Amino acid sequence: MTSTDQEILDRARALSPYFNRMLDADPARQEMLLSGLRQPFLADEMRAFIAACEVTDEDSLKRVLRKLRQAVMLRIIARDLGGLADLDEVVETCTVLAEVAVQEALVRLDAWQQVLYGPPIGESGARQEMIVIGMGKLGGRELNVSSDIDLIFAFAEDGDTAGPKQISNHDYFTRLGKKLIQAIGEATVDGFVFRVDMRLRPYGDSGPLVGSFAMLEEYYQTQGREWERYAWIKGRVIAGPEKELQDLLRPFVFRKYLDYSAFASMRDLKAQIIREVNRREMTDNVKLGPGGIREIEFIAQVFQLIRGGQDRALQIRPTLKVLALLEERGCLTADAVTRLSEAYVFLRNVEHRLQYLQDAQTQMLPEDDENRARIAQGMGCADWLGFLARLAPHRADVERHFNEVFSMQEPVPAQSNPLEEVWRGGLPEEEAEQRLGQHGYQHPAEIRQRLKSVRESGRYQQLPTLSRERFDALLPAALMLCGGRENADDALARMINLLESICRRASYLALLAEYPQALELVTRLASTSPWLASYLTQHPILLDELLDTRHLYAPPDFQALRSELRQRMLEVEGDVERQMDVMRHFKHAQVFRLAAQDLAGGLSLEVLSDYLSALADLVLAQVLETLWPTVRGKHRDVPKFAVIGYGKLGGKELGYASDLDLIFLYDDDAPEAGEVYARFGQRINSWLNSMTPAGLLYETDLRLRPDGASGLLVSTVEAFSEYQHTKAWTWEHQALSRARFCAGDQAIGAAFEQVRREILCQRRDLAKLREEVVEMRQKMLDGHPNKTDLFDLKHDRGGIVDVEFIVQYLVLAHAAHHPQLTDNIGNLALLKRAGELGLIPVELAANAADAYRDYRSRQHALRLQGLDKARVALDAVLSEMESVRKLWNLVFP
Repeated sequence: MTSTDQEILDRARALSPYFNRMLDADPARQEMLLSGLRQPFLADEMRAFIAACEVTDEDSLKRVLRKLRQAVMLRIIARDLGGLADLDEVVETCTVLAEVAVQEALVRLDAWQQVLYGPPIGESGARQEMIVIGMGKLGGRELNVSSDIDLIFAFAEDGDTAGPKQISNHDYFTRLGKKLIQAIGEATVDGFVFRVDMRLRPYGDSGPLVGSFAMLEEYYQTQGREWERYAWIKGRVIAGPEKELQDLLRPFVFRKYLDYSAFASMRDLKAQIIREVNRREMTDNVKLGPGGIREIEFIAQVFQLIRGGQDRALQIRPTLKVLALLEERGCLTADAVTRLSEAYVFLRNVEHRLQYLQDAQTQMLPEDDENRARIAQGMGCADWLGFLARLAPHRADVERHFNEVFSMQEPVPAQSNPLEEVWRGGLPEEEAEQRLGQHGYQHPAEIRQRLKSVRESGRYQQLPTLSRERFDALLPAALMLCGGRENADDALARMINLLESICRRASYLALLAEYPQALELVTRLASTSPWLASYLTQHPILLDELLDTRHLYAPPDFQALRSELRQRMLEVEGDVERQMDVMRHFKHAQVFRLAAQDLAGGLSLEVLSDYLSALADLVLAQVLETLWPTVRGKHRDVPKFAVIGYGKLGGKELGYASDLDLIFLYDDDAPEAGEVYARFGQRINSWLNSMTPAGLLYETDLRLRPDGASGLLVSTVEAFSEYQHTKAWTWEHQALSRARFCAGDQAIGAAFEQVRREILCQRRDLAKLREEVVEMRQKMLDGHPNKTDLFDLKHDRGGIVDVEFIVQYLVLAHAAHHPQLTDNIGNLALLKRAGELGLIPVELAANAADAYRDYRSRQHALRLQGLDKARVALDAVLSEMESVRKLWNLVFP
């Protein structure tokens, strides 16, 4: 049932003594309130209110702004308590009031001051403006009804005014800032608009009131403290030009790399608050007390500090929106976000009802029965006990989730880790080696010496104190974990390499210190695969992937991944270096996830290769989408251009470190097309191959294009077709048997596939074909000599290449009569199909397929062990080698 206007006013009078006094003091206020009660107080109405008043000097400006505030407050209170406004409306209206008051006051005060001093001019000759930054809840658009406003004043360039009385820009803006503070915050007979707090500026109360960009940059780069990063998460320009200042300060707030040291900093900040709460007996404070509003804000903001530099979507300000995004990113569970969000809304509503009592900036629950009854009724409860019964679960939920997020396992006491003293070097050599031997190490003397070398190294000795403390905590823990592995010595060597490589990056040490389960998982992965240990060492940002095993071991959703990558690229649009790094971090993270699943036994080799190939397709598509708009001379919005994959990419047999065999095709009649697409192809190749701080995206090989390395980088579909029909060598037709469209224009992909099938289905002289295939096989064998007693799984006779050549020959020899052989379904399926068609004995086909599968699995396992050449003892694969040789001799008699 909808309440009448009078019922709404009566309820507000009963629950807010301040509201009651304001209406009784001036009956005209009630008439104005009723005229707008059913609609929010928007910015345009606020500006119209000011414009309708006579504002000729500072006194009249103060009076009008305070009258505006009274009108806004009355409507907010009535609408909120009357059920017409939700929390979003309340905090947005308060925020808009602050913005309008600051902006309208600044425009007038600046104009009046310029009459005396003239406009401030910067060193560049450009006119300067004062920039007002709203911090805290104002910056986050979450201002409460009786809040003060945290401001920082800035201007771009030093210089002087150009007026009858010349003063420096710094002096000019200092005077202007003081006048603005008085206009907004001074208590007059009409009250105030907002109390103004300037203590968040550089150097606090002892610092200058305003700062130039140069001064701000110098301060935050050299002296900015962790709590200031926290404060600037909410920082937002509310008056004056915005972009340059935000760009200037973003690197200070949001670090380029994941920053897990934020956990310790936020814990310290919360500990200070707790001490202050206890000292002042403020446990009933719904903002600062246990389970209060501040804890919810800390939870949201710690993840922003950690991840905001990598994920720009997290650089938003409103707390509820951040929480929702943290659920989407997998940082918090859906249940946690639901409970925290519900608690936030409840606690903020309580906060407002406390402030409605007397228009006082308070978050303390009342002690008198009368005001307790008002709060309970305002929150829809029958009585105070009923209110407490609703409040307590919310605060308990918040406190529990806060402790879960910020809890760090206490460091293991030295006496409970017998290897602690070994690392510290506090034991006699013999005893240290005995302990290492007792904990699984095969060569304890070598391990002891290695630890001694680490301790005495310049890298360790020069670590900052906090980083060295973390390193000293992690190394003994790693010693214990590695000792429990079968290959303890090797596992420790890999872990030491990793820890030494990241020790100068305090955030990564903090991550492993904050998450002992991550250290345990790193140890397990490093023990299992030296390749993966090396991959982690090269790309330590991937340590972040270890924190959520639900995502780490989840099957890839390539549609979602495509959307994620596109969004991340858009967030850094225009910054080529950042875009290249974003794409590399993305690719490395997906490869790492797949490797972790692989080592856990969750993926077959065929599925892994499919995933890696799909990942490459996704990355290639995004490269095209990102680069085309930047190509000089581009003549259409969407390029008629495609990327074709050959080799392992084309056959979907990609491995972790495989390069990409590519050719570029286009189908465009525009006169400039050849030149434009050549530039496009060069950009694509450069983008893929360039080494950045984030590493390499993919190595590429473009030599399979028409005429090889001497040919054009890009070809028309027509030219490609003509080349394949008239000039291509047999080995180039062999390569076509496992080539496919990967990215770009699908129509070109279809045209390529048609050409591919036409070529593969040509009738051939089988004797000549056999001769040419055998000749090419011999050339490959000669190019990869094996002078060891081991069997090379790929290149030796009876190995992988033999199987591939058999399949390629069968396709070229028989596709004219059996076009189903042109399907790009992989060597295993084609062997089976050739057997079913009667081209080779079914049993021999199956044996060769089994051998091929076994070879690839062994090859893959050896790669994970960090070996460049896939060679094994001949006895281990003798039957497989004989099966392949038997089929070879049958096909090539």
